[in-house]
Amino acid sequence: MGGLMEEEARAIHVAPWMHIITENGGLHLDELLPASGSVYVARLNGHDMPDEVSVFQKFWETLKFPEYFGWNWHAFYDCLRDLQWLSSDYRILIIESAENVLSEDDAACEEFFGSLWRAGQRWSYTKRPEGVTLSKFSVVLSCGKDSESGLARRLGKFQDQRHA
Repeated sequence: MGGLMEEEARAIHVAPWMHIITENGGLHLDELLPASGSVYVARLNGHDMPDEVSVFQKFWETLKFPEYFGWNWHAFYDCLRDLQWLSSDYRILIIESAENVLSEDDAACEEFFGSLWRAGQRWSYTKRPEGVTLSKFSVVLSCGKDSESGLARRLGKFQDQRHA
């Protein structure tokens, strides 16, 4: 029984800015929240983003992308790495049912997760006094238990590219 509880509370930290949790799993807020400063939290649902247009629309609405947003992947990444219009020190993006984002369009899905990955890298890290690495932009991807390893593999490709 103890093993089950440990699994439920498990989170995969793919990078300091990228985390995967399973539905009903757990990630301690202390691991994401800074010791001080303002935090903007955006919640999205993968079921609401089956195609590129819906992804752009949901991010435009939720992260308050500027009117000049170009509705393409380059503009999407540009907005993610800027976000200066959100008057906060830290930004946390939570995507529930992440395995459903662009599930029928593999090329667009690759663009999507690649943009999130590069934006996280770009935001750089900061050090908390306790020595814990924290990014000013964090992404939490929530998915079903059966999708966890596939999502981790997809993101692992971006990590491997960094070391190549």
